[in-house]
Amino acid sequence: MDRRSFLKNSALGGGAAAATSLAAPAYAQGNRTLTLVTTWGRGLAGVHDAAQRAADTITAMSGGSLTIDLKAAGELVGAFEVFDAVTSGQADMYHGADYYFINQHPGYAFFTSVPFGMTPQEISNWYYHGEGRDFHDELGQIFGLKSFLAGNTGPQAGGWFSKEITGPADFQGLKFRMPGLGGEALGKMGASVQNLPGAEVYQALASGAIDGTEWIGPWADEKAGFQEITKFYYTAGMHEPGAALSLATNLEVFESLSPEHQKIIEIAAGEAHQWNLAQFMDSNGAALQRLQAGGVKVLEFPDTVWDAMGSAARETMDQYNGDDIYDRLRASYNASMAASSGWITQSEGAYRAQRDRVMG
Repeated sequence: MDRRSFLKNSALGGGAAAATSLAAPAYAQGNRTLTLVTTWGRGLAGVHDAAQRAADTITAMSGGSLTIDLKAAGELVGAFEVFDAVTSGQADMYHGADYYFINQHPGYAFFTSVPFGMTPQEISNWYYHGEGRDFHDELGQIFGLKSFLAGNTGPQAGGWFSKEITGPADFQGLKFRMPGLGGEALGKMGASVQNLPGAEVYQALASGAIDGTEWIGPWADEKAGFQEITKFYYTAGMHEPGAALSLATNLEVFESLSPEHQKIIEIAAGEAHQWNLAQFMDSNGAALQRLQAGGVKVLEFPDTVWDAMGSAARETMDQYNGDDIYDRLRASYNASMAASSGWITQSEGAYRAQRDRVMG
């Protein structure tokens, strides 16, 4: 029995409890305004857009009976304080990348991205048609949240560096911004890893406080202005091959909403997830061309670096083994990824290779 059920049943006498079980659920009446806090600075390309899209869609679909008041990072709480703000009831909802909250439970990383993890299509397959959403709910029961995926950045770039990376030794002592388990893996390669909110990354890179950073991809990175500081850009990375974003509501608040309002939140989150992925993927190609025209050197990590990243990733993922939820979650995630990857590689992958060969 969870804490809320225990308190509810303890507060009622036996007769009252029996009578209550026959009554219709009591939902809050009238118009509602929910406060949404985010891990994003206002206006951050793509990620703030996903939060705003979900908020606006909820308000519109409800005809204004459920209004979302969006507070960007720092306007009510700090970027990395949104989880605690919502679980404590200080705010009603958050939008963010759940891998920021692996200190709460490492399983949250799977709902953004893990090193050498899922592509956007693969995570959608697992979440909507596998066990992903059930695991999101299982974690939510522990922390008092009802969560949905509500955005995806697509494949993220390996990042911006102050120098070319020629081998694994170049990561020794490198001050680099990378969150999540990908950041932990980079730390095992000798990097000095920092986890900075997006709105603080440009200044840290410009001041020399960090030697390099990953952010998202060409469009969002161009908007952030990193090309003004360094010209070495690695376009593929192991850390976030398809980073999902989440919309989470305080569970007691969610359960107080009518079924119609609950469904509106679910549908708005799903629509934001697909809309945001298309936004990033549509914008990245042209942005990469502009970056190259401006003198950015587009690079790929050598195989020795990929191999070292793979070893570090396995060590990072294994260190959390032994936690029941994490173990079950990881097994489910890996099984779904293997099943999806096989078909995608043999169908879309083979087709794209032939399309590019035949059509140029």
